[in-house]
Amino acid sequence: MKKPVIDWDTCIGCGSCVELCPEVFELRDEKAYVTAPEKCDSCNCQEAADICPVEAITIVES
Repeated sequence: MKKPVIDWDTCIGCGSCVELCPEVFELRDEKAYVTAPEKCDSCNCQEAADICPVEAITIVES
């Protein structure tokens, strides 16, 4: 299974990933968090990683 991982030191909290995949990501304390990695099949987590302006999201095999 592939899952997104966020580099919190890099994340600027823009919310692009949340807009694209709200069932997987959420903003907390001005940073993005992965709340349900198992739901990546219901949205495009790779696209969320691709649109991140600071490349803070990577998709890894778990």
